[in-house]
Amino acid sequence: MEEMIIHFIEFLKQFSYFGIILALTIETVPAEIVLPMAGYWVFQGDMNFLLAVLAGTLGGTTGPLTLYALGRYGGRPLILKYGKYFFVKEQHIDASDHFFRKYGASVAFIGRFIPGIRTAISIPCGISKMNVWKFSLYTFLAMLPITTLYIYLGRKLGENWDKVGPIASQYLLPVAVILIVIIFVTILIKIRNKKTSSVKGS
Repeated sequence: MEEMIIHFIEFLKQFSYFGIILALTIETVPAEIVLPMAGYWVFQGDMNFLLAVLAGTLGGTTGPLTLYALGRYGGRPLILKYGKYFFVKEQHIDASDHFFRKYGASVAFIGRFIPGIRTAISIPCGISKMNVWKFSLYTFLAMLPITTLYIYLGRKLGENWDKVGPIASQYLLPVAVILIVIIFVTILIKIRNKKTSSVKGS
């Protein structure tokens, strides 16, 4: 299956940067394969690094909109029925739902850094009817550093671009933990300030 996906991505290469956007817009094509390959093309001198990052970020933003739309207009039953075609399993949906309930709209940003949640996080955002422009902005801001990392590593490893996935995860997971801690502390500060204000008011 992976070999077929690689051949498909190589076919899209003829469309240059638009091919990267198109490959990532099709959610059945994993970004973990597309972006390192784009990095390899940069290594070969076939593409410009910055333009490849821009194309990857745009595609990484339009792609999640597919699952967002399924969640918004079809709900959980439709996702459970057709999610397998997007490599989304029920446990991914459950994990994403839990994460969304815990951290709210910010998951559209944070969730992109967490393996196993990265793809499925679009679903609860859609089901909750999160503002589509806000969703797209958060997704774009998250995908920019992620895309840069994957393409950079793909360029760095060259012909060994297929080893990028495990290496990238070592960087992305700590970032997600730091972001979650920051949000948690921010929430605690807000709660404390509210309590302080209510005490002063009384």
